Amino acid sequence: MSVSRRKFLLERRKLKVRKQLRTHEKPQLTVYRSSKHIYAQITDPISGKTLTGVSTRSPGVRDGLESTKDVHAAKKVGTAIAKLAQEREIREVSFHRNGFVYTGRVKALADAAREAGLSF
Repeated sequence: MSVSRRKFLLERRKLKVRKQLRTHEKPQLTVYRSSKHIYAQITDPISGKTLTGVSTRSPGVRDGLESTKDVHAAKKVGTAIAKLAQEREIREVSFHRNGFVYTGRVKALADAAREAGLSF
């Protein structure tokens, strides 16, 4: 599969997910996955401002990781974002996977966030 085709499919999935989340008024847990890191942030959909965020580049998460690009790192980010959300008294969010397929690191992050107390 060519790079342009892959990019096209990613953009199509992004638009589809964004259209579904447009009606929600809950804060959004948005995930971005690169080849080396994974990022998660909670945003307010009304104002568009970021409430909190964490990634594998954050000092608290990065400590003790062998690799920042595996499922174990994604689980650690999911747990950290759930703790930050609970500190800000956010219990329920809508999950925005940002066009990424719900497998591997994205699924691990979501499952860890659910186990740590977030509901979506």
